[in-house]
Order: sequence, then structure tokens, then C-alpha cells
Amino acid sequence: MAEDWQQGGFGLYIHWPFCEAKCPYCDFNSHVRREIDQSRWLRAYLSEIDRYAALLPGRVLNTVFFGGGTPSLMDPEVVGATLERVRQAWPVANDLEVTLEANPGSVEAGRFRGYADAGVSRVSMGIQALNDTDLRRLGRIHSLAEATQAFDIARKTFDRVSFDLIYARQDQSLRDWQAELGEALAMAVDHLSLYQLTIEQGTAFGDRYAKGGLRGLPEDDLSADMYDATQEMCEAAGMGAYEISNHARPGAESRHNLIYWRYGDYAGIGPGAHGRITLDGQRRATEAWANPEKWLEAVGRGCAEKAQAAISPTDQADEYLMMGLRLRSGIDLDRHAALAGKPLAKERLNELRDLGMIETDTRHLRATAKGRPVLNAIIRALIGD
Repeated sequence: MAEDWQQGGFGLYIHWPFCEAKCPYCDFNSHVRREIDQSRWLRAYLSEIDRYAALLPGRVLNTVFFGGGTPSLMDPEVVGATLERVRQAWPVANDLEVTLEANPGSVEAGRFRGYADAGVSRVSMGIQALNDTDLRRLGRIHSLAEATQAFDIARKTFDRVSFDLIYARQDQSLRDWQAELGEALAMAVDHLSLYQLTIEQGTAFGDRYAKGGLRGLPEDDLSADMYDATQEMCEAAGMGAYEISNHARPGAESRHNLIYWRYGDYAGIGPGAHGRITLDGQRRATEAWANPEKWLEAVGRGCAEKAQAAISPTDQADEYLMMGLRLRSGIDLDRHAALAGKPLAKERLNELRDLGMIETDTRHLRATAKGRPVLNAIIRALIGD
């Protein structure tokens, strides 16, 4: 009998926690270090790959994702040796997707050929803005010229290239964003990730905002207009949203991220990495130590996990709902009922359907175009909080 995770697939996430500089909006587990012993990091990655391979033997691995931080600061030899061990550890899918996140600086772009030779098949570039003024405001250390040059190199090196942009930025008008998005769509290869700027606690932007110093952020109505324009322009360009913030040509979706959203299993390796793995029929949540030095020390003791805990059937159903409704295709109602032990409440489904927020058929539940901007409220209503 197939286990639930097999409906989503199996992936591997590898976290490189270092950046050249910390962006003021970033709340990811990223750190700046003057010196990095890449050989030691390689040994630690290999050790954790071996540990997870012993826990999860024989699975077909669908995807590998090098995230960060700035993985394009890794030596290509480190990436190559890591992928070689991955292929020894698990049988891999014929169409194995290997993604590496990259910053569009000249240093990282100079490594692109080495990454391709190492086995990377897809690059996701953090461009973030298409003008120098906003790049400086966002704390980015690359210029638009460097970003354009790096993107051209990536496009010639890899079959699949994605890049990120942040909108709803300071002093950005709707017309500004439409013009910038038009440029991005003209550049795009097959995938775009388009995020509204969010101000997170604990970031430099969060501190500045709390003190009243981050001026010019758009009002909610303007942000909503920018979101609507994003959907319309991307759809017209043949890159519709398959997920709340991700747009792709048909067949070019991020297969690794689809494992998350389809609630598959994934092993998380590296500082602060989270995972969802099924052992002996029980899905478990894993979390690694976040501090890079503490993580390395823990690997040396044989296990980098800070915590591992069983996920209850109710929590599994809730996680599947929260992740799956981010997708335009939605969730499988029978699968959710099997996880939860009961179907979703009909009265809640009817209320949301009457409001035009969701649509259902005999098997699936989806958020509508009207519902996707308020997805969190839909999820709260369905879960019952």
C-alpha cells in the first residue's frame, strides 16, 4: 500500500548559510563570515547525506535544491562532490531536477559553467529589482548591469532559469511595477517568482519600520492592484501563476517546490533546515541546529538535528491543506479526508463557495482568483481556528 508522501514525491534540500552581506529585508538563516572552510562543509554535507540515506533507503529521489544564504558562493567542486554522493545514496529519477539559488554578481556568474558540469540543471537568481536605485534600497550588492550580464550567462549555460523580483517597494507606483514586470517577462526563460515586499520582525527593515523610518511603502489598495496586475500580465504572457507567488510556462514549474506544496517528503540538510520524512509509516518533522558552527559540531557528533517529532494525523491534514491550497490546482479532498480521518465540514465549504472564495468538484478543492489574495483567511475558516 502506497504511503501518503508518495503522492508528493521525495526531495533533498541542502542549505548553504553564508552571504557576502545581509539584506535588510531578509529573515532567512543567513550569515556573513570572513572565512569559510569549504572542505569542512563538504565533509559535513556528505555525512548528513549518508545518515539520511540509511534512514530512507531505496527511495527514488526526484529533486535536489541548494538554498541559502547564497549557494552560488559554494565552490563548484563542493557542489559536484555533494551531488556525486547523492547519486550514490539514492536511485534518482530520470528527470532529476537540481536547482541552485544564485546571486547575480560577477563572482557567482563566473562559477555557472562549473555548476552545470557538476550536475546543476536549474538556476534560480535573486535579481529582486530592475533598477539601481531600488537595488541599493534593498541592500543588494549587485548592479542592474551585473544582473543582466549574469542572467545572460545563466541563460546560455542552463536549460532552466528562474529569477526573483520583489514588488510593492518603497515609492513604487502601479505604472512603475507594470513597466518593470513587462521587462521581466521579456527576459524570462521559463519561470518567475514574484513576491510582495513584507516587513519581518528581526530584520533591519523591521527595526527601521518600527521606528517610523521606512517611508513610502504602498497602501493595501495599491499592493492589491499590483497583485492583480501581476496576475493579468503574467497570464497574458503565457506564464500564469501555478502557485501564489510563482509563475511558469506549462511544464516549467519548480518540481522541488511542488514536493512541498503537494506534501511529499523531503530531507533537510544544513543549518536551520527543516524536513518532513516518513519513517515506518509515521511522518515526522525534523529541524537542524540553526547556528552554522553549532550545526558543524553536531554533525561531528553524528546528527545535526535539533529536534525530530511525530506529526499527528490532524496536523498532517492541516499542513497538506495549508501547502496544497497555495497551488492553483488545489488539494485532493479524498487525500485530505484520509489524513484527517474525516471530510472537511460541508457548511464551511458551502459558505466559502457562496462567497466565491473556493470552488470544488467531485475530487478537488481550489481557491478561486478572488480567494487567492485572502488565502490565509480561507485556511483559517477551513481548519476552524
